[in-house]
Order: sequence, then C-alpha cells, then structure tokens
Amino acid sequence: MTDLAFAHPEERAKAMAGADPVDRISLRDHVVQADIGAFQQERGRQQRLRFNVVVEVAPNGPAGDDVDRILSYDRISEAIAAELAAERLNLLETLAERIATRVLAEPQALRIFLRIEKLDVGPYALGVEIVRSRENVETVVGDAVHPLIAHLDNAAIASQDLPFIIDGILAQGMPVILTVGLPDFPRAVTGHKPTQRRVDLLAMEQNAWALAARDARCVVVGTRTELDWAIRRGRMVVWAPSKMVLDAVDGPVGADPVLLVLWLAGVMQATVVQVHGDVAIPADACVPVMRLPLAGAPSKA
Repeated sequence: MTDLAFAHPEERAKAMAGADPVDRISLRDHVVQADIGAFQQERGRQQRLRFNVVVEVAPNGPAGDDVDRILSYDRISEAIAAELAAERLNLLETLAERIATRVLAEPQALRIFLRIEKLDVGPYALGVEIVRSRENVETVVGDAVHPLIAHLDNAAIASQDLPFIIDGILAQGMPVILTVGLPDFPRAVTGHKPTQRRVDLLAMEQNAWALAARDARCVVVGTRTELDWAIRRGRMVVWAPSKMVLDAVDGPVGADPVLLVLWLAGVMQATVVQVHGDVAIPADACVPVMRLPLAGAPSKA
C-alpha cells in the first residue's frame, strides 16, 4: 500500500474503483508557477507547483468525435488557472478544495483525485492529495447572485439613526456587503508605504468592528469564501479588507477606502454601490454609484 500512496493518482483511482466501470481523464505533471504559502518568506515570490489530476466521468455513450459532449482536459487546467488567479492562498489544501469544487461543477464529473506538490522547498517535493466526489462537495448552481455594496462614513456609523439606515439598505431585498473607511481616531504613521498600507487596512477593520458593536446584524468577515457564502444565502456582512487586498493576485494599489470599495464591487460583481455620507467617488467608477441619504430612498450620485 505504500507504493500506491506515492503512485500517480490514476493508480489510486483504479484501486478505488467500484463495481460499475467509469471513464477517466487525467492531467499528468502539469507545472505552473504561483505565489502561495503561509510563511512570510514565501510571499512575493513565485514557486513551482506540480498538479496531477484524475477525474472520473459519467459514461455518455458515443461522443461522435464531438468535443462539446465530453469533459475537456482544458477544463481541468482552466480550473487550476482560475483558482490561482482568484486570490493568493496560504495553503495547498485550500487550493485543492477549490479546484475540486470547480471541476465537480462540470455535469460529466463524478469524482476527482487531485495531488498538488511544491517543487522548490528543498531537494524533495511537499504536497497534498485529496479525493472528492460530487456528493460531498457543495457546488454552486444557477445564476450568479450579485450583491449590493453599501459604504458608510463615520458619521453614519456613529449616528443614532444607524438601525434605520441599515433597515433601508436591507429593505431592498438583496444580499448586502457593508464597507467602511478609515476611523476618525489617530493611527500610526510609519513613513514607509508597505507598512503604512497594512496599518491603514487594519484601521479600517477596527472601524468595521466598531460598526458591528453598534448593530448585532453586522457580522464582520474577511475572506472571499465567507463573502460568497453570505451572498448565496442573501445575508448582510461587513467587509474586513486586509486579507483579500493583501492576497489579491492583481489587486488595488494602496489603501484608499473608496478605491478598495470599487475594487471589491468589481470582484464580487456588485449590482450597485450605495454611499452614505461625504465620500468622493471617481467619475469612472466600474459600477453604478448612488448616494444614500439619512432617510428615504437612495438618489443618484
């Protein structure tokens, strides 16, 4: 069994085959470079990852040489590329789960055997291997859900009318992501752009927690997974930006709160951004922006 443990996932798939035969497609020794890892010394540098994948697929009868009737090998490599591009990750385990979920969303896919290895950590390969089937992976089906993003300034957060402001936002019947800017209290000044960016992002998160303290409906979250979970269930959450911004493969520069909100709107495919308070919005915003007054319906910005 030790030999099987280190064999290609295709051998594992054969060993775990059931009574009913299934077809398999595989991707062998697919090597790409990525910025991944939990340690600080791994940040900002590319390292090689090797992927070996086997997907069991439902027999679909004669395909008639029609590529549209099969699960294409490209779907596997595209799933890998899409998850690496979505955000910077710390763990191979997380990457493996996300790739498996994406592949198993394909209608032909039944089970996936996936091994990922880091090739540049030393004179050896370190990796993880998972096996997932359609039954034990939550796949996203149906049309995408587009949230409303509501940005609250400090006056709105401190206002005695905050519950009514939130009532008005929720009354629109959409999943909501609340965002906040920098707090009014002084924060550290480092004189060094990379560290100042981290200080500013953490200050925004303090402001998010201050908002949560004023209304129990405001749940602070910091990961894309948590945002997606809340959106699919029509919930309201408050965005803590540090992790997503710092882990973004092609993210925003600096820590300007408004630019972060517009970046988030693009990432989450928001329907609209509603702004409460004296916040300057660029004319070339990527999504529709509306002003949310203290009372009443929102008006055009």
